[in-house]
Amino acid sequence: MKRREFIAMLGGAAVAWPLAARAQQAGKVPTIGFLGQSTRSAGSEWVAAFVQRLRELGWSEGRTIAIEYRWGEGREERFAEVAAEFVRLKVDIIVTSGTLAVMAAKRATSVIPIVFAVASNPVGGGLVASLARPGGNVTGLSVQNSDLAGKRVELLREVVPGLRRVAVMANVGYAGAVQEMGEAQAAARMFGLEVVTLEIQRAEDIAPGFEALKGRAEALYVCAEALVTANRVRISTLANVARLPTMHGQREHVEAGGLMSYAANFPDLYRRSADLVDKILRGTNPGDIPVEQPTKFDLVINLTTAKALGLTIPDKLMALADEVIE
Repeated sequence: MKRREFIAMLGGAAVAWPLAARAQQAGKVPTIGFLGQSTRSAGSEWVAAFVQRLRELGWSEGRTIAIEYRWGEGREERFAEVAAEFVRLKVDIIVTSGTLAVMAAKRATSVIPIVFAVASNPVGGGLVASLARPGGNVTGLSVQNSDLAGKRVELLREVVPGLRRVAVMANVGYAGAVQEMGEAQAAARMFGLEVVTLEIQRAEDIAPGFEALKGRAEALYVCAEALVTANRVRISTLANVARLPTMHGQREHVEAGGLMSYAANFPDLYRRSADLVDKILRGTNPGDIPVEQPTKFDLVINLTTAKALGLTIPDKLMALADEVIE
């Protein structure tokens, strides 16, 4: 065998050698860098689902695997800081969610595998080359939030009698939210509704945005992403004070006082992301793992908020709801 061929073979073997074995050979357990796109309180249930599934797969936190947790608080500059820190720490895998956080990790490293538990339109957002063959060092689970926009607007119409004007809130600094905003606007117009936009890019934009909405809308559609999730309590409080029934793309907003949400089940997505981590730790190239789609969708209704707003949830929706918060 020629020397060059032998070296190439060794290089290929090193790539195929499981990360877990390489980490243990180096005298440490494999380390996951977990970058939560929002806050610890918002992501606690997702983390629990992720860690529980790892445990079922044979990975015990603190014994056979280590996890470094960081929280992005919905700020793009924070995502970049954490991604750079994970590279310095030489973590074995980065787990995160949301296009901005994934892109920050991708810019920081082309070597460390990256698994996204949740991302909207990963091909259009430039995270992967294709869903079937992601390529590179990135794979994960996709949520097509914009595809659900029509259903969310339809649900708002069913709950708010005689709805004529709806506002759409979106972080216009995030491409996925802009896309969803466009889909929500199109769906609202299809139902004959007038549409007002509430565009934000920072937490400081939220309160003035609500001031500008006064008297211009009868309901509020909130496009899901990290900034609004980090500020979900503030958004729900301001909306309820303004007597605006809200529709969200995450259950956590309804827990925080929002009226209802219709979305992929995020704990399930984080649970399934642990399966991808397991495959990578055992030697599978992330670029060869197809991006997966949601299989569970939940309608969550906050009955306490509905009563406070003087709304009666139709029996049909109550029967369809996966969870009712009282």
